Amino acid sequence: MDYKAKLTDEMKRCMKAGEKSRLLVVRTLLAAIKQQEVDQQTTLNDEQILAVLDKALKQRKESIAQFEAAGREDLAENEAAEMAVIQDFMPQPLSEADIASMIDQAFNEVSPSGMQDMGKVMALLKPQMQGRADMALVSQQIKAKLG
Repeated sequence: MDYKAKLTDEMKRCMKAGEKSRLLVVRTLLAAIKQQEVDQQTTLNDEQILAVLDKALKQRKESIAQFEAAGREDLAENEAAEMAVIQDFMPQPLSEADIASMIDQAFNEVSPSGMQDMGKVMALLKPQMQGRADMALVSQQIKAKLG
């Protein structure tokens, strides 16, 4: 899937439809992608674009937690709305069963002997799960299985 083209098409659609709040989020995502391309002096592939989108989602989650802790529900709602827009461009999330199955497969391939091999397991899983699973939760599951 060409994420950049999908975002560009959505930007054009939002401009024609006058959806200003959604347009702002889409433009922000495109700007983040462009910034990465300029920084790396390359054109990002879909996997790299997915990482940018995933980072944007993570930033919104953190902002929501901070705004709620400060009692700023209005700002938390804005961030939640932006998260919903970003999630429209993310691939379908993996189910718990799929995640467990992928972790088992990674364990079969790597045959970890302890916590020192966690990086090897994560390195194998991250490209497959990027944007489709919360990697912090996956990390916790791997730690539990190793421990």
